[in-house]
Amino acid sequence: MSRIGIKPIALTDQLNLVLNDGRAVITGPRGELSVTVPHGISVTQKDSQIVVSRQSENKLYKSLHGTVRSLLQNAVTGVSTGFEKKCDIIGIGYRAAIEADDLVLQVGYTHPVRLAIPKSLNVKLEKNTVVIGGNDRQEVGQFAAIVRAVRPPDRYKGKGIRYQGEIIKLKPGKATKAGA
Repeated sequence: MSRIGIKPIALTDQLNLVLNDGRAVITGPRGELSVTVPHGISVTQKDSQIVVSRQSENKLYKSLHGTVRSLLQNAVTGVSTGFEKKCDIIGIGYRAAIEADDLVLQVGYTHPVRLAIPKSLNVKLEKNTVVIGGNDRQEVGQFAAIVRAVRPPDRYKGKGIRYQGEIIKLKPGKATKAGA
């Protein structure tokens, strides 16, 4: 049995689950998210819990069992509390600004880099930290990865954009020539 797939997902009073035609739609105080349920996996609601089960012990169904349960758990968390990722901007002269619906990053290039902010995400700035929040965990993580990819952390000086809490192991610089 799947260790993750057999765990039930708790639903609070504020959350509602609707199952229809291979989709599980979860609504809550922060909005609505839907998860596609593949053939061979069944999702049922018992009391205030969501239970995910599979039809058979086929390898395909075994691999999808835990995945579907994790996607449903992420949807439940997203519509109830939401997700948040923080990216730190480290470097002299590196800064960010929000103009209209764009995130403008000045990170050492000759031009500012403009990134369009998706409508479903909330982006805030706190000093040199970009805070990305939203309901969909995949969308929040994808936009944070796009922001980080503009200027990944340098391995020698540590400058660049990194996730908050990410540890960058700095490499030593050139060794001086001994006995010159």
